Amino acid sequence: MHTEALYDLFLTCDKVNTDSRKITDNCMFFALKGENFDGNQYAINALDNGASFAVIDDASLADEPKCIFVDDTLKSLQELANHHRHQLKAKLIALTGSNGKTTTKELIYRVLSTKFKTQCTQGNFNNHIGVPLTLLSIKEDTEFAIVEMGANHLKEIELLCNIADPDYGYITNFGKAHLEGFGSIEGVIKGKSELYDHLKNKGKFIFVNARDPKQVELTSAYDKCIEFNKANGSGLDSQFISADPFVRFDIDGESVESQLTGFYNFHNISVAVAIGKYFEVSNENIKSAISNYSPENNRSQIIERDAQKIILDAYNANPTSMKAALDNFDQMSSSGKVAVLGDMFELGDFALTEHQAIADYALGLSIDQLWLVGENFFGINTADSRCKTFRTYKDLEAFWTEHQSSYNTFLIKGSRGMALERLLNSE
Repeated sequence: MHTEALYDLFLTCDKVNTDSRKITDNCMFFALKGENFDGNQYAINALDNGASFAVIDDASLADEPKCIFVDDTLKSLQELANHHRHQLKAKLIALTGSNGKTTTKELIYRVLSTKFKTQCTQGNFNNHIGVPLTLLSIKEDTEFAIVEMGANHLKEIELLCNIADPDYGYITNFGKAHLEGFGSIEGVIKGKSELYDHLKNKGKFIFVNARDPKQVELTSAYDKCIEFNKANGSGLDSQFISADPFVRFDIDGESVESQLTGFYNFHNISVAVAIGKYFEVSNENIKSAISNYSPENNRSQIIERDAQKIILDAYNANPTSMKAALDNFDQMSSSGKVAVLGDMFELGDFALTEHQAIADYALGLSIDQLWLVGENFFGINTADSRCKTFRTYKDLEAFWTEHQSSYNTFLIKGSRGMALERLLNSE
C-alpha cells in the first residue's frame, strides 16, 4: 500500500502502536521485527484486542481482514511519519548530543508551552522507531514539537533527520558516549554533526552555544546560526551565578534558582532561555517554567533523608557526564562526601582506560571516599585508601548498608544497567 493510502487510514485511528501488549481501541498496529521477535505473529491478536488495522509484511497474512500488507513495516512506519510531519504546521526543533538531551528537551518544552501549544518526545522514544512514533503523535493544532534524537552509530542521526526534517536543531555537546559504536570521539562528533549537515543542506536554523568551541567551530561558516551566550551578548543570553547545589542564573538582571544541580545543567538551562527569548516568550514565563521544573527518573535528583544529602544521577553515565558530575560534587560545600560510581557501558576498547581515568580524576578531588562498582571499575589500579572497588552490586550493597551512615553527602552515578538507585532502598 502506498504511503498516501496508508495515511488516509491512519487519520481514522487514534494512535499508532508497535507493542502488541499495549493495544488500545482504534489504534493502528505496526508489526515490527526484532532480533528475538516478529510482530507479524501478534497481528491478529492485536486486531482482536481493539486495533483497527494491523500493518504487516508477512505475505501469509495479506488476505486477513484489516491486515495491510507492505514490503517492510519499519520502512512504512518511517515513511508514514515523514508524510504526517509535512502535513503539520508545527515548527520542529531537533535535539541530539552526548549528554543532557532529555533535560534540555524538558526545559525547552516547558518554556515554549507557556505561550504555544507544544509537544515533545515522551520517555526515551528517540531512535529509528521512537522518532516516527513521536512524529505520528503530533496533533494538527500543535505549534512546536521538540524531538529528541539518540544515536550510537554513524548515519543514525542522518536517518532520523531525513524522517523528521527539522526546522531548527541544537546539539547539547560532544562527549565520550557510545565510543564502542562510534569508534572514537571523532566518530561521536561526526555522528552528532549529521544534524548540522541536514540543517545546512535544507537551509534551516541551528542554535549554537557560543561557550562551546566545538559547536562554534562546526557552524562558523553557516549563516543561519542563532548564537547565545556570546561574550558581547546576543539578546538571548543568561548568566551563570552559582551551583551549590542548585543552579542559580541571571536573566536580564533578575536572579532565578532552578531545581537542577551542577554547572553542566546551566548549559541546558541557557539554551531553553535562548529559545524562549528567540520565540518571544516573556522573561516571567521563562523564569517560572525553569524554576518549577523538577528532574525525574534518577537524573540529577537531590534526595535528603535524616542528616544526609544524596545526589542521585543514576539514569546513565559516560566519561564526559561522569567528570561533569564529579566537578559539581567537588564544588559542593559539604563534609563527609562519598562518590559512588558504577561502570560506564558501551565504551568498547576504551573501557579500561576511561574507567581508570575517571577513578584517578575523582581521587584528585575533595572527596572523603570513592566507592566503585562493576567489572571495569574493579579492574582499575589504585593504592589510595579512600578508594573501595566492588565487582558486583551485591558486594557494594553490603558495604553500603554497613558504612553509609558514617557520611553526609553522596553522589550516586552509573550507567542505566547498573541501576544504582537500588541503594536507596538498602538499609
